[in-house]
Amino acid sequence: MYTSTTHHIQVSVEPFFLEEKSAPDEQRYVWAYHVQIENLGAEVVTLKSRYWRITDAAGRVQEVRGDGVVGEQPVIAPGEAYEYTSGAPLATPSGIMSGSYQMTTPDGAFFDVEIPAFSLDSPHDRRSLH
Repeated sequence: MYTSTTHHIQVSVEPFFLEEKSAPDEQRYVWAYHVQIENLGAEVVTLKSRYWRITDAAGRVQEVRGDGVVGEQPVIAPGEAYEYTSGAPLATPSGIMSGSYQMTTPDGAFFDVEIPAFSLDSPHDRRSLH
């Protein structure tokens, strides 16, 4: 599990490889990742948008921006958490993801919350130690 806390918002991510959705012979590797966003602060926050930076083992970078997560813009009260699961395909057997969420408070203040960098590792990755 990968965890970071920014502005009293804790983000935890657990990635897992989806063998049944992957096709290594076609250079298609698929992961799901489960995210928990916990409000450790004293103020209600709303997740407005997301930014992902996905880098595969060949160094190719995809950037993804959009409103909310999984079609929602969740409101998270103090002491509460929001969870969701999503996925990412790559053309290589490993990679890394990182990013941020843009949040807002009831008074309209915006702030960014870090999504911790996490590795996407599959059993198909051939690593060699030198």
